Amino acid sequence: MAGFFPVFFKEYWSAGADSAVTTGRLGDVTALTGLIVALLTPFLGALADARQAKKLFLFIFMVMGLLGCFSLGLIDQGLWIYAAFWYAVATVGFNAGTTFYDSLLPSVAPGAEGDHASALGYALGYLGGGVLFLLNVAMFLSPATFGIPDGATAVKISFMTVAVWWAIFSIPLFKWVPEPVVNTRKVPLGEAFGESLRQLRRTLGDIWQKRDLRYLLLAFWLYIDGVYTVMTMAVDFGLSIGLESKDLITALLVVQFVGFPSAYLFGRFSGKFGALRLIQLCIAAYAAATILAALMSTATHFFMLAVFVGIVQGGVQALSRSLYARMIPIERSAEFFGVMNMVGRFAAILGPFLVARTTLLTGNHRWGLASLLILFAAGSYFLLKVRDPAEHPAIDLPKI
Repeated sequence: MAGFFPVFFKEYWSAGADSAVTTGRLGDVTALTGLIVALLTPFLGALADARQAKKLFLFIFMVMGLLGCFSLGLIDQGLWIYAAFWYAVATVGFNAGTTFYDSLLPSVAPGAEGDHASALGYALGYLGGGVLFLLNVAMFLSPATFGIPDGATAVKISFMTVAVWWAIFSIPLFKWVPEPVVNTRKVPLGEAFGESLRQLRRTLGDIWQKRDLRYLLLAFWLYIDGVYTVMTMAVDFGLSIGLESKDLITALLVVQFVGFPSAYLFGRFSGKFGALRLIQLCIAAYAAATILAALMSTATHFFMLAVFVGIVQGGVQALSRSLYARMIPIERSAEFFGVMNMVGRFAAILGPFLVARTTLLTGNHRWGLASLLILFAAGSYFLLKVRDPAEHPAIDLPKI
C-alpha cells in the first residue's frame, strides 16, 4: 500500500490531472482518514473494554481493511474518487484495528516480557511485509514472468495479494490468542455506549494525573512525529533531486529487511539496557539520520539513510508500545491504546508543517529537513522525565 498507492493514484487513477491537483486529493484523503481514526479509536477502545470484545473489534476492522485493499484491485483507470474511497476504508481498517491488536499485548506478554514480544512482532511484520513487497515489486517490474499482461494489472493484483496475505496470517491470532479475561463486569450493549464515553473522560483524566504516562505520551507525540516525517520527506526530497523511482522502491525494501533483525535485537537487548535507554538511542540515531537526509545528494546516500532508518525504526516502535503497555492497567488496555493511537495519528501533523514552514522561510529544503531535529530533541527531553516501570512498577489506576 505505502509503496505503490501514492504513485498509482497519481499516474493511473488520476491520469491526465494536474500534479498539484492529485497531490491535493491524496493529501485530503490521508488527512481525513487520520482524523477519523484519531477521533474514533479512544471511544472504540473504551467500548471494547466495557464489552470485553477486543478480538471482535479487531476482526471487524480487519475485514474492513481487507475489503478496502481487495477493492483497489478492481478500480479502472481515471476513477480516482473510488480509489480514494477504498484507500480510506483500508487505511481506517488497518489503523483502527491496530488499537485492538496492541491492546492484547499486556495479557499475552505481561510486564517485561512485553519488550521481547513486541519487538518480535514488529520483526516478523517487517519480514512478512518485505517478502510480500519483494514479490509485488518483481510482479511490477517483470509482469510477463508471472503471466500478467502489464505493470498496471500487476499493481492491481498486488493490492489483492495484500488482502489475501492479511487474512491468512490473521488466522493464528483469532484461533489461538484468547480474549483477555478481566475481573470486571461485562457491560450490556445498551449501557456500553454511555459507559464508554464516561470511561474515556476518566482515562484522559487518569493519564493527565499520572506523571509518567503524561510525559511518555508527550515525548511519543514529538519523537514519533519526527520518525513518521523523516522517510516521507526524504522520499519526496529524493524525487526532487532526480533519484529514480526504482531506487526509492529498492530503498523501501532495504528498510523492511534491515528492520527484521534489528527490531528483534532491540527486544533482546531491552532486558539488559532497559526500554527507555534504547528508545533514547533510537531517537539519537534518528537525529543523525535527519542530518544525513538533509545532506544527501546521491542514490548511495539514500540507501545509507534507508539502512540507518531500518536499524532503528522497528526498535523505536516496538519498545514504545511495550513500555506503554507496562504502565497501563491490563483491564483497560484497549482504551489506553486508543489514546496512544490518537496521539500517533495527530503526530502526522507537526513534522510536515515544521518542514514546510522552515523551507518557505529559508528557501532551502535542506534546512526544512534539518528542522526535524527540534522534534527529536524535545521528545528526548520529555522522555528523560519518564521513570522506568521496572523501578517504579504498578501505576495505580482505577479499574473500569
